[in-house]
Amino acid sequence: MTKIELAWRTPEALLTAFEDVPHLAFLDSGGIVSARSRWSILCVHPREILSSNEPDGWAQLQRLLRRKRDDVHHDVPFSGGVIGLASYEAGLALEGLQSRFRPLIPALTAMAFDGAFIFDRREKRLFWCSDSHSPMPPLPPPGRVERARTLSRVPLSPDMSARDWKDAVGATRASIGRGALFQANLTSRWHGDLPDDADIFSLYLRLRETSPAPFGGFLKLPRFSLLSASVERFIALDRDGWLETRPIKGTASIGRDEQEDARIAENLARDAKEYGENLMITDLMRNDIARVCAVGSVSVPALCQVERFTHVHHLVSTVRGKLACGQTAVDLLRASLPPGSVTGAPKHAALKLIDRLEGSARNAYCGTMFRIGNDGAMDSNVVIRSILISGGKVEIGAGGGITYPSDPQREFDEMCLKAAPLLKLFR
Repeated sequence: MTKIELAWRTPEALLTAFEDVPHLAFLDSGGIVSARSRWSILCVHPREILSSNEPDGWAQLQRLLRRKRDDVHHDVPFSGGVIGLASYEAGLALEGLQSRFRPLIPALTAMAFDGAFIFDRREKRLFWCSDSHSPMPPLPPPGRVERARTLSRVPLSPDMSARDWKDAVGATRASIGRGALFQANLTSRWHGDLPDDADIFSLYLRLRETSPAPFGGFLKLPRFSLLSASVERFIALDRDGWLETRPIKGTASIGRDEQEDARIAENLARDAKEYGENLMITDLMRNDIARVCAVGSVSVPALCQVERFTHVHHLVSTVRGKLACGQTAVDLLRASLPPGSVTGAPKHAALKLIDRLEGSARNAYCGTMFRIGNDGAMDSNVVIRSILISGGKVEIGAGGGITYPSDPQREFDEMCLKAAPLLKLFR
């Protein structure tokens, strides 16, 4: 394996150096440096690209991987493999369903890379790593990158009015009351026309500055670009087959000072509705991963813990398990999409209700951005707090879990709280 240490450059500097390449994948860890947000990964010039709406797309994804377990450095998270996006509609298809809306992007998109730039945020070190001894792309001389951040003002319109959305909350509560399901994640999207001269790189740089997040990312392809500031890990899988998922459900604002912050966090931890919402989704995720895990290996080491992010508090749980013999990262994705934290329980019933009540296709929103290494390891996020740009259109989404005790106005306010940092970028 090739591993070359380079002079330290910030992710922003290296990203800007490659802004003209047609295909780019950046897995971006932002905010406070922790074990979950230590590494960022940048890949350019894929050797192969997958774009599929067909059921065999998952088999094609598996074939893109070059199985290597020995010739890898275990001190870096990725040195070759695939980085891609499975849309929400890809998850629907896995559940035998099709949306009444026409999506803007392919169900499954992936790029195979033979090497990666690896940023160690904790140590401020930069490496080029390749498990196939691929040469490093040429770089411009190091130096400070100056960039004019010209952001366009783009009018964005919601796909549902406030009244329609609150009516949809009421319809969801009615379905729960009839016993059709326990919970559904109801969402809305804002759409707008992006000017021809819009600077997507500047938009992403501004997003990662205003909303640093541990599971962000930037996918750039000729057909679409995805700019994500996701706070939610979907599933992580290590080289030895141990996996972890961290469902987020339950949201509260942040305070104006430490005392108010502590009070808000304490109230969130005691909120029966939010606790129940997280508990149901945690159980759903436990059942999903159990489809491909060794019997008896699934556990819940953390349940409904309050975590503070840049703009909000969330309740976060942790579910762990061990992949059964013969199962792969691709099998794990197929067993668990779409993510339970953005669908509901039971999942199949929630998916059908969501499609009937919502106003547009979810596309990338509520799908997953993932990396799968040639060594079998994987990490992935839930695509929330994200911006999709495709065909001159821009789209963002927000939503929340609805249970029987849900208050329509409170749920609407929570959705707006989540969308506000993204909407602010355009207004």
